[in-house]
Amino acid sequence: MTTAFFKKSLIAAAVTLASTQTFAAAFQLNEHSASGLGRAYAGEAAIADNAAVLSRNPAAMTTFDKMALSVSGTYIKPDVDVAGDIYAGPTKLAPSSESDIAPDAFVPATYFIQPLNDQWAWGIGLFSNYGLSTEYSKTFPAGAGAGDTELLTFNINPNIAYRINSNFSVGAGVNAVYAQAELNRYAGALAPGLTAKTGVPHNSDTAIAHLKGDTWGFGWNVGALYEINDNNRLALTYRSQVDLSFDGDFQGATSGNRVVDGNLKLDLPAQAEFAGYHRLNQQFAVHYSVNWTDWSAFQELKATSSGCNMPGQPGVCLNKPEKFKDSTRYSLGGTWYVNPSWEARIGFAYDNSPIEPEYRSLSIPDSDRVWYSAGATYHIDQDMSVDFGMAYLDGKEVDVNEGLRSHDDGLRWKGTSHGNAFLASAQFNMKF
Repeated sequence: MTTAFFKKSLIAAAVTLASTQTFAAAFQLNEHSASGLGRAYAGEAAIADNAAVLSRNPAAMTTFDKMALSVSGTYIKPDVDVAGDIYAGPTKLAPSSESDIAPDAFVPATYFIQPLNDQWAWGIGLFSNYGLSTEYSKTFPAGAGAGDTELLTFNINPNIAYRINSNFSVGAGVNAVYAQAELNRYAGALAPGLTAKTGVPHNSDTAIAHLKGDTWGFGWNVGALYEINDNNRLALTYRSQVDLSFDGDFQGATSGNRVVDGNLKLDLPAQAEFAGYHRLNQQFAVHYSVNWTDWSAFQELKATSSGCNMPGQPGVCLNKPEKFKDSTRYSLGGTWYVNPSWEARIGFAYDNSPIEPEYRSLSIPDSDRVWYSAGATYHIDQDMSVDFGMAYLDGKEVDVNEGLRSHDDGLRWKGTSHGNAFLASAQFNMKF
């Protein structure tokens, strides 16, 4: 068993070792606005009904003729369970199940847009694209692969947009991503073996890894908006990969249990969206999105140091294969413009997991999921409105077969994981 800790900047390990399987594919977040949640984020890059469009498409800022502010908060109540046993080869050693491993969460967001003239506009978005939290009990038998983890990210995203002509606008921005995380792992069923190997008494709740830290990463985003007419719009956006590099200390079997300087790199994947909005008549509109995420950029979690010597891999401290594949999310929604004061909306989405079944784990028990969403907007007056949205995320039950000490370890956890979530959001919008 390799026990490792990085004294600083350990978010990468936390990100890749935990997921609630309830928000979006892997550890991605979609919860950017209440209006978007009510339509399952269908057409989000093209609708531009409030300033929250900044989370998807900077080019849409040219559709605003006044300064606009949107403030939202989303409450997430996940329900994630794992049920299984620990095996040594074909022999069952101990039951190992846990319920409700993901705590409730709250995701805030704020957006501001200011038109500069008929062609130029600028704005800034404060939101999160990644986040998760899992909490297994300290005595969970598979604690070497579970434990508790918290990840928080905060994206500062200033943007500028330019209207080329009456139909076509473009925009671009810079992403400054701040992240912090904490991860703890426990001996669990490995305790007797660790006691015998080290001569130090280990119980099931003995901590064998503690990771805590923060870091900054930077990227960019671009977008285009094509307004066919007042009732029909198409959008195409791209958000770049964000490279994270963490320098810190490593201690484990591959370093002879010495503390050595280590480095870990993690790339948050690029994203793209194609979206459309079509108002069919005075009362009804349809909208849709196809979202692609370049998860195939994430193939392994690897820490390196000149002071490490992993068998067959000199200079490597740890190497956990992940083998993610690109994923696609499809969403379709509708809006009913009831009267000048009220709008109602519904949405449906299918969110494809990037994780291959062979590499599914207790810490990332991700699965495909289906979104069912509904929401409404109340216009207080011409310049102020409030949005409400809710969604139910139904995740598939999936099989998990994970080695406790390595991917091919004969000591394994075998079982199933299933996760659902309920989301509710509220948002205030103002033009001035």
